[in-house]
Amino acid sequence: MSHRKFEAPRHGSLGYLPKKRTRHHRGRIRSFPKDNQTVAPHLTAFIAYKAGMTHVVREIERPGSKLHKKEAVEAVTILEAPPMVVVGVVGYVATPKGLRALTTVWANHLSDEVRRRFYKNWYSSKKKAFTKYAKKAAEKPQEIEAELERIKKYCSVVRVLAHTQIRKIKLRQKTAHILEVQVNGGDVSAKVDYAKSLFEQEIPVTTVFSAGETLDTCSATKGKGYAGVVSRWGVTRLPRKTHRGLRKVACIGSWHPARVKFTVARAGQMGYHHRTEINKLILRIGAKGDEKSASTEADLTVKGITPVGGFPHYGFVNEDWLMVKGAVAGTKKRPITLRKSLIVSTRRSHHEPLNLKFIDTSSKYGHGRFQTIEEKNKFLGTLAK
Repeated sequence: MSHRKFEAPRHGSLGYLPKKRTRHHRGRIRSFPKDNQTVAPHLTAFIAYKAGMTHVVREIERPGSKLHKKEAVEAVTILEAPPMVVVGVVGYVATPKGLRALTTVWANHLSDEVRRRFYKNWYSSKKKAFTKYAKKAAEKPQEIEAELERIKKYCSVVRVLAHTQIRKIKLRQKTAHILEVQVNGGDVSAKVDYAKSLFEQEIPVTTVFSAGETLDTCSATKGKGYAGVVSRWGVTRLPRKTHRGLRKVACIGSWHPARVKFTVARAGQMGYHHRTEINKLILRIGAKGDEKSASTEADLTVKGITPVGGFPHYGFVNEDWLMVKGAVAGTKKRPITLRKSLIVSTRRSHHEPLNLKFIDTSSKYGHGRFQTIEEKNKFLGTLAK
């Protein structure tokens, strides 16, 4: 019986098995923040779309650190977040086996964006979804009120149904993404009244998040296709002279048991996995139409967040947006589910002043010399046609 010459920790975590393509293209929230009934009712999640990345310069205020009073360059991700629309409310009853949905109350009018979500083929359908419900709501509003009263009487958890306004960002897709967002704060009656007051209303991202707080992101990572064991699991390459390839696992197990164990690194799907990342810092929230949204006290240049020539593979950001420190899982244009932090961050860097000094808006297609088109035209002068 042979033995291994050197001991070593295993390569790659088994906590993320199975490494297969996710069923949830839009990030799925598996748990919401703990409810606190002493505060006013509020929403706990939002959907944004990944536009791209840039970098910022910040002055660090961290007494005792070598970085204190020094400038640092940090990578940031820009997420475009047009207002969401609330179209329903769901009540959940607590049971020994978990939450059970009691009833759902919908708004009287639903836009085509969200009604498309209920069809496989909108073009060839009769487009009759929710026409009978709207008629019932108009003729017998007392039945809708009775359902709301049932939620107040029996339910312990209240969530609203909200959808994105995907037409506002210039993607090819016309079908809205729909999300259940838990209402936290206040008693059940206050939650239901708050949810009903939001029916058919636009909810801007600033009602859920603010600059300086942390959030969690739920999204599908960028797909890489079929990958080998070296890139997928990070195992060591074999020596150069190895016969029949060296980017392999040399021994995939003993003769008996006569099966390959699930713990052995194997080739297969890499990327497009569902991942939740916690406590990402919001550095800034920009408003739609603000021409100085990327200006700072140290850089007074009048400029928006869109870089010269637009974000590669995305385009121009015309709606509200968030600037999040670091990277966010997923590719450009992908919906990113943002959730209020589940675990309160105790990191020192998350509680210091933001002190944004400069936001880079140079072109992301080349080396990017100019921060705005006007600056570029002023430098180059009149060009021959």
